[in-house]
Parts: sequence; structure tokens; C-alpha cells
Amino acid sequence: MKRLAFLSVLILAAATPMTTANATSVHRPTQYVVSNTPGDTPEGIEVTRDGTMYVTSVGTGAVYRGNTRSPKLSLFLPPGSDGRTSATGVHVDRWGRVLVAGASTSKLFLYDAGGRLLDVQHSAEGAFLNDFTIVGDAVYVTDSAHNQVWRAPLTRAGLGKLEPWITRDRIQPKPYFLNGIVTDGRVLLVGEQGQDVTYRIDLRTKQVSVLDVPNGILSGDGYLLEGHRLYAVHNAGGGKYVTRLAILNDDLTAATLVADSTPGAAGATPTTIARDRGRLLWVNSQLDMAPGTPPYTVSVVPGLR
Repeated sequence: MKRLAFLSVLILAAATPMTTANATSVHRPTQYVVSNTPGDTPEGIEVTRDGTMYVTSVGTGAVYRGNTRSPKLSLFLPPGSDGRTSATGVHVDRWGRVLVAGASTSKLFLYDAGGRLLDVQHSAEGAFLNDFTIVGDAVYVTDSAHNQVWRAPLTRAGLGKLEPWITRDRIQPKPYFLNGIVTDGRVLLVGEQGQDVTYRIDLRTKQVSVLDVPNGILSGDGYLLEGHRLYAVHNAGGGKYVTRLAILNDDLTAATLVADSTPGAAGATPTTIARDRGRLLWVNSQLDMAPGTPPYTVSVVPGLR
């Protein structure tokens, strides 16, 4: 009996971590309702280390907030407020402030964690500020209308002036729709959906080259870079969207495609991805059928971690 009891304790002890992990997974929904408001059309997403989730609306400029442990998000920034009638990229900086790309408003907004506007910077008339990434003391923003990259200082004091950093004439082949952007601190990787390529831009020299992908096509609406793993929300054509995983070499000049997710649901049009612990989440924008039909959702990327 003592031996059996001892074995039982060992079995229970070994099972405990797995049970805890499973419980954590079970308590996180596989789908989240962002909004039931017609016309919201979600686009950007950010998930912080504590599970706080932000989702933007390209249709109205609203920003929603929730937690990955709860299936519903709530309104964080009302539509149209602060001149923000459209919103795309969203990120939280190291000071806990929320930055929002204003899409067709041509503005970049900075808010505190409570939703108070701290700063707003203007780019140029007709610009479409789409996605952005933060590198040290600066933010780099893609402009899908002028097909250039803007830069603004970002410090504890706030945002500095938005200025053109790489203009379209400096990029070859000529871009027609710059979108997703990520960085490793040395280079920018920028998605171009007209040419179906990823540009590599050296942050120090501003030298632009095309990421070499010998076994396929890699471009992205939304990107996630984790070490040498690059995830890209790729439009596979015919309304089929997948998240594509590529492994990068050491200097980020070449990539090898290794896996695709299962395509998104018909009409879902996923746009952007974010990491939530051991899984990926993407935004079901419905942009191919804009403004789409509520509810607007975020869901787990199928078949890829």
C-alpha cells in the first residue's frame, strides 16, 4: 500500500503542471467579439504581456480594449474622437502609452493608459498611415498612399515631429502598397502587397533591398517578428488569407518559408496578428466585404503557433 500510495503521489505531481497549462488554455477563448457596431471593420491588434488586447477600427476610428481571458472587448476610445475617424496600427510603448495610426486621417496619436490624448502628430495631406514599429527612441510608420516610411522621435516626453524617412523614389522595385512593418533593432522589414515582396531597410544606412525568399512569396498586411521567425498575414488570392511562417537568416537578408496556417474563414479577411502566449491571434476585418457584418471578431490563427 505504501508503494502504491507513493506512486500515486508521483503521478499526481507530474500531472499538475499539465493540468494547470490546460486550465490556462481552456480559460482563454478561441474567438473574441470586438464590436457589434455596423461599419466598425476592425484592422489592427496589439496584445501585451499581461493579456491586454487592443483592436482598432479602420471604419470608424474606434479603439477597443479587453483581455485574452475574456471573450468580449469594450470601447476604449470612441469613434471620431480627437479627429480619429479611422484607425489601423496600434502598439503599446515601454511607458505603457498607446499609439494609434490614424489611417486616412494622416495622423499618429498617443494616449495614456486611461485613454487621455497626450499628443498627435500630422504627416502629409492624403497620407494613409497604416502600420508602425517602435525602435529605441523612434517610431517608423508605413504610408500606404505615398508608399514611403515616416519617422517620429518617441521618448518619455512624448512624440516628436513626423517626417519622411524613406521616400518612394528610394525604394526598388517601386512600391504600390506598403503595409506591415517590423524590426529587430537593426533593420526594418516592410511588406509590399502590390509587388508581393518584403523590403529590408537598414536602419543605419537606409539601404533598401528585397528579402530573398527562394521557395515562394512573402509579403504581409501584418507582420510579427520573433527572433528569426517571421509571421506574415499573406493574401493568397481569391479571398484566401493565411499566416505564413518564414525562418530568417542571421542578417535578415533571406528567408525560407516553412509553414502556412489554415486559410481564414470565407470573407473574414484577416489583416494583422499578435502573440498571446503559445498561440497567435488575427483580426477578422471583413475588408473584402466591407463594411462587413457584425459581430466583428478576433480569433486564433488555425493550424499555426
